[in-house]
Amino acid sequence: MPRHPGLVRCLGLLVLCAMLQAGCAILPPIEGRSVSTAASDTAGTRLGRAVSGLTEAHTRLSGVVALRDGRDAFAARVRLADAAERTLDVQYYIWRNDTSGTLLLDALRRAAERGVRVRLLLDDNNTVRMDDLLAALAAQPNIEVRLFNPFAARRWRALGFLTDFGRLNRRMHNKSFTADNQVTIIGGRNVGDEYFDAGEDLRFVDLDVLTIGPVVQQVSSDFDRYWASDSAYPIERLVPRPQPQTVAALVAAAVQTQYAPAAQDYVQALAGQPFMRALLERRLPFEWATVHMVSDDPAKVLGKAGEDELLWSRLKRVMRRPAHDMVLISPYFVPGAEGERFFAELARAGVKATVVTNSLESTDVVAVHAGYAKRRLALLEAGVRLYEMKRAPGLPAEGGRRLVGSSSASSLHAKTFAIDGARAFVGSFNFDPRSARLNTELGFVIDSPAIARAITDDFASGLARHAYEVRLGATGALQWIEQRDGETLVHEAEPGTDVWQRLGVRLLSLLPIEWML
Repeated sequence: MPRHPGLVRCLGLLVLCAMLQAGCAILPPIEGRSVSTAASDTAGTRLGRAVSGLTEAHTRLSGVVALRDGRDAFAARVRLADAAERTLDVQYYIWRNDTSGTLLLDALRRAAERGVRVRLLLDDNNTVRMDDLLAALAAQPNIEVRLFNPFAARRWRALGFLTDFGRLNRRMHNKSFTADNQVTIIGGRNVGDEYFDAGEDLRFVDLDVLTIGPVVQQVSSDFDRYWASDSAYPIERLVPRPQPQTVAALVAAAVQTQYAPAAQDYVQALAGQPFMRALLERRLPFEWATVHMVSDDPAKVLGKAGEDELLWSRLKRVMRRPAHDMVLISPYFVPGAEGERFFAELARAGVKATVVTNSLESTDVVAVHAGYAKRRLALLEAGVRLYEMKRAPGLPAEGGRRLVGSSSASSLHAKTFAIDGARAFVGSFNFDPRSARLNTELGFVIDSPAIARAITDDFASGLARHAYEVRLGATGALQWIEQRDGETLVHEAEPGTDVWQRLGVRLLSLLPIEWML
């Protein structure tokens, strides 16, 4: 018997009340929202003038620069925000309230103070404890904030899954940052210290592309349809308008964060980045190519998008089936039965199919690893090559630079693949059921042998040295092959893990949850 039955009853009553509150909460109407679209007359802006001198020499092609380094990726976003004169359209799945998130929000605020129209669209799944901050931001002139597929009950969000799971389980995973409808950044990075080489614990190895040219208008049009979709709610309809003193307190907190030693050290490090000098001096080495934007219809999160309106379907139409080789890099690789057949058929047809994903020791989502692990044996038996990223401090990049800092463990987060050394995909799409069927996604298909080769070369010269190759041993059991200090080590069990972690993965793999991974 419980020693304090009265306390137990009170706790049970509180939980019941919270559930009732979450269940009774309903979303406000969206009728009467402001209507806005991407600015079309921005050729005369500073960015427009800078871009025109490049695009005029490459008719119908888009210029692409890969952003592999986290600090370069952050610096590019801040510089675009500071250079914008007309509009900033910003769309993200995650926006952390940390050093990099605060600095980038302040860059948006400064732009709005200059008269730039700022539209910020965030998925609501990751805005916990940010309601006051985002409401204060939206209260500033020239800034609008909308939350995509929001939780009706703001205080008891988790309980919303119990009453509205079918809707809330679907999220907007898109990531884009577009300035003056002239320059855009898309890719795998969210906004947070772990994505921009500013964290101390975990840092993600990721990939974005900065792009100019005709594909930018496609990204802007896509942002417009998400902004005007039935799932985009103005934050002021979900959160009470902040009091002036609340706004002042939040601004003061942001200023304090900016001048903290960690933020100052980060800003000073950014100033010395070679990328920043090239950006300011207009020396960025653009690769010119035909770029196809692919994205999901935002109605996907409401279960109303047709099969032809899904990114996965569009991607299959744009990309040719591999004839010789395919390298896929995905942090959350869950092929399912369909993907298993696809890769097995490629391998049996003589295509060199290679997959790079996270190992159990490096993944940040164990359930996803379980969905992948159950398919490993069949993929290897079919001839697919598998590599799993180590959880290791820092990954050397070209010229001895590091993709991530030396003090933090790294985890793969890039979502990209290259086909036949001719075409590449970069975006937010993970090769998993969630990206295919539940979340909305955004990406570019780039017709560029140079970029496709760069992805393959990065794998061959960098990632391969910092990943385990998974093979079948003489008995048919899995082995993890590690190259360390000139020696080849053979692991009979998943490296860096214990028996309980491996048992947990095995148990998870038995659950019928693959459809939502």
